Amino acid sequence: MSGARPGPRELGVVVGDLPTGPANAITDVVGVRVGHTTLHDGERLHTGVTAVVPDALGAGPGQRRALPCGLFVGNGYGKLVGATQLEQLGALETPILLTATLSAFRAADALVTHVLAWPGYEDVRTLNPVVGETNDGYLSDIRARPITEAHVLAALDGATSGPVEQGCVGAGAGTAALGYKGGVGTSSRRVDVAGTVRTVGVLVQSNFSGTLTVRGVPLPAVDLLGTEPISSAAPPAEGIDVVPKGSGLAEGNSCMIVVTTDAPLDARRLERVARRAVFAMGRVGSDFAHGSGDYGLALTTADPADPLVPDDALDPLFAATTDAVEEALLASVFTATTVVGHRGTRHALPHDRALERLRAAGWSPGRTARDGAGHRA
Repeated sequence: MSGARPGPRELGVVVGDLPTGPANAITDVVGVRVGHTTLHDGERLHTGVTAVVPDALGAGPGQRRALPCGLFVGNGYGKLVGATQLEQLGALETPILLTATLSAFRAADALVTHVLAWPGYEDVRTLNPVVGETNDGYLSDIRARPITEAHVLAALDGATSGPVEQGCVGAGAGTAALGYKGGVGTSSRRVDVAGTVRTVGVLVQSNFSGTLTVRGVPLPAVDLLGTEPISSAAPPAEGIDVVPKGSGLAEGNSCMIVVTTDAPLDARRLERVARRAVFAMGRVGSDFAHGSGDYGLALTTADPADPLVPDDALDPLFAATTDAVEEALLASVFTATTVVGHRGTRHALPHDRALERLRAAGWSPGRTARDGAGHRA
């Protein structure tokens, strides 16, 4: 069900002017890998695990027991395992896992198993696993808590660098966002920070409510998935079921955002980066609802001996973060496919109708080559 639907950039929807990394993914930060385990079982289960693995963690040569990490809680309606120690100490001790709400605790136990097995950890007696979640209970039988230790270990052991699969995979298998099927999205940016080119990589698990907004243009699901065309020339939607207007589509909830960078930052500065990541949800139309657990985590893989980026030089990093998060959130929706699930159906964004609405609002496509050339609508 992950499919190969194009992301926003492949359709000419370019966010900002900064160049991306070679994969336009969180893995463009050297030493960061991503792995997915995806469970699709008929209409009953659509769930999974996504692992973000920084290779700098460990006990081997050049590795560290913890990395600087900042946490920003936009709205705390969530079950982010390990949050208090992250907030208090600003130190990440394990890879980051994303999964479904009621599976977060089994995933945390499996993550502890994984890390305690690392060479050099034979005498470790305390560990803070970090597991984020969103609720995929509309499309998946969340009460079954189907995620096992084997699923978690497969995501961790299978994590790779390079391109990252997006859409209905891993932790995004059963999520929805902004009226459409959501999922996993990723993006990256390269930017000059205090005289050195740095990389910012982002991965999101989108599952929140609001009105999808692309480059400032609202794309309400009730319009794009409705029976009335946007114009008399509108082509039919791309292989999706038609949803009658006023059908009361159920909304998603919550968003997890993981930001990585090779810029040398301490936990306080990383919290400022994480804050901008959550702010970027507003660009794509989030309504920041009461029941939405919106979290940003930002970590650095930089050499701890490197001098810290001063506060007055952080603006380019903030801009890179907000642009990358915006594109990753859009990618999570653009790449997702329609899923029929446990309690109903989440419909894919119809690209043709979306692009028609954008063109009607005066948008024109930017360049799709990953050189950062593009423009804002």
